[in-house]
Amino acid sequence: MLNFAIVGCGHVAKKHVQAINNSEGARLYALCDANANQLQQFGSTYDIKHLFTSFEKLLDQQEIDIISICTPSGTHRKLAIQAANAKKHIVLEKPMALTLTDADAILKACDENDVKLTVVHPNRFRPAVVALKQAIQENKFGTISYVNATLRWNRNQAYYDQASWRGTKEQDGGVLMNQAIHNLDLLLWLIGDVEQVQAYMDTRIRNIEAEDVATAILRFKDGMLGVIEATSTIYPKNLEESISIFGETGSAEIGGPTANWIKHWVFDHETEAETEKIMGKVENDPFGIPGHQMIIQDMIKAVEQDRAPIVTGEDGRNALALVLAIYHAAEQNSPYELQWKGEEKEDGND
Repeated sequence: MLNFAIVGCGHVAKKHVQAINNSEGARLYALCDANANQLQQFGSTYDIKHLFTSFEKLLDQQEIDIISICTPSGTHRKLAIQAANAKKHIVLEKPMALTLTDADAILKACDENDVKLTVVHPNRFRPAVVALKQAIQENKFGTISYVNATLRWNRNQAYYDQASWRGTKEQDGGVLMNQAIHNLDLLLWLIGDVEQVQAYMDTRIRNIEAEDVATAILRFKDGMLGVIEATSTIYPKNLEESISIFGETGSAEIGGPTANWIKHWVFDHETEAETEKIMGKVENDPFGIPGHQMIIQDMIKAVEQDRAPIVTGEDGRNALALVLAIYHAAEQNSPYELQWKGEEKEDGND
């Protein structure tokens, strides 16, 4: 049995509580939040006895094996490094950090202390996304020419007004960093590294510091083109989240208000019966096991088997790097060349 602690008792922490409680081999042992009232309320709701307003005192608890960090994004570097130095494995909410300098510092601390790190990109585990990944691995698309990621969601002003850090560049970020980063992670996981970005972004409607709408054109390393469209200003509620892939021998789109359903699925060498089987399986269970639960269960296995988690810290860094590249391209109003970690130079640290 591995003991988990959660730091940051806000909205997303509820998903971690459910994921831990529903995962075999996991026990939610402790909670931590600097807001004593919020901590007590959260602890009472979920019947957790070990409550800490001090993160340092939480880290002193030898019983704790894994810490879920659910605090504002700008705090991730400090907390993750402290957790790593205390020899605690880490489940880190997205984005893993707001700069590549901070992301690299987290990766370095985890490596030096030999602790596991996973970043919460749960959409990879959706049944429709898994089917799409398998189709790519089986080369059903042939040569892929074009991909598209669309996020047309609503995060109203009340959402941003919940806390002073929301929508700020220093602690939070905008629609790309907070909502669309999952779609960017999927594009990188499904297609591969991006070579060049051109982009526009703006803050059109919400009273926030960061962007509420963004568009970008991507060129992937092996020549594919892609388009990203993301906004948090759709009235009055979430309209669409989709991933589309188009190739010489197939095309597919997964979508809906969240990308959980197969909207289009046609392949040259796939029989009608095979297509109906794939689409029917997704239709019957479009959500599958919740993504946060899959992240927690995989972390448990990673610790027990001493292997890397499915979603690694490097994966979290890559998604962040793409967001920052889009920011740079929009700010300089010209194409931006990406250099991935391990190459001659790295960009996007600011």
